[in-house]
Amino acid sequence: MRTGQILWPTDFSETAAHALSYAIEMANLYHVGLKILHVVEQPIGDENFMILSITPEELIKSMEQDAATKMQALLEKLHTDLPVTTLIRRGDPVNEILDEANSKDTGMVVIASHGRTGISHFLHTNVAEAVANGAACPVLVVK
Repeated sequence: MRTGQILWPTDFSETAAHALSYAIEMANLYHVGLKILHVVEQPIGDENFMILSITPEELIKSMEQDAATKMQALLEKLHTDLPVTTLIRRGDPVNEILDEANSKDTGMVVIASHGRTGISHFLHTNVAEAVANGAACPVLVVK
C-alpha cells in the first residue's frame, strides 16, 4: 500500500467531496499520488421508444463532456503538490472502480458512503459496500 496511489472515486457529490480530504491526507501520509476516477453510467432506455431527441451515444458523450468539465473545475480548486491522475470511464461504477482498485498501481481506495439506511439501502446498489467487498487493496469508507 505504501507505494500505490490512492484512488478516490467521485460522483461529484458533496458526500464524495468530503472523502477527498481523507484521500489527500492518506496520499500525503504515504507520499504517493492521487488518482481521481469518475464513472459515467450508460443511460438505460430503448431507442425504439423515441423519448430522447438525441441518441444514447450522443447522450453519453454529453455526460462525459460534463464530467470532464467538472473534473477540470475540481482540479482548479485542488491545492496540492501531490501528483494527480484523472480518469473518466464509461460503464458500471462498481465494476469500473474495482478494475482500477485492483490494478497494480493502486494501494488504497478512499470512497464516500451515501449512508442509506432502511428500505433505501436495499433498493439501491451500495457502491462503497461492493467496492469494499471486492477490492484486493484496503478500502476506507468515509461517512
